[in-house]
Amino acid sequence: MSSYKPEVQTDDSGKWYGNALRFATYDEAYNNARDLSFRWFAVREYRATECEEPANYSYVSGNLVSLETEKV
Repeated sequence: MSSYKPEVQTDDSGKWYGNALRFATYDEAYNNARDLSFRWFAVREYRATECEEPANYSYVSGNLVSLETEKV
């Protein structure tokens, strides 16, 4: 199962940084990274990349929605 993760560059090192957010679609991950760049002054570039982890969030109208169910 694959998903997409948002990543940003914040300096000239060429390194990309992400977090634990994983989205089912490229557009959700890209839009989340783009919106993050509007809030952080240090973001130079942003992107979405495919990964092999399951999706754990959805990004709907600029809002994060958890796909994980509560464990009882």
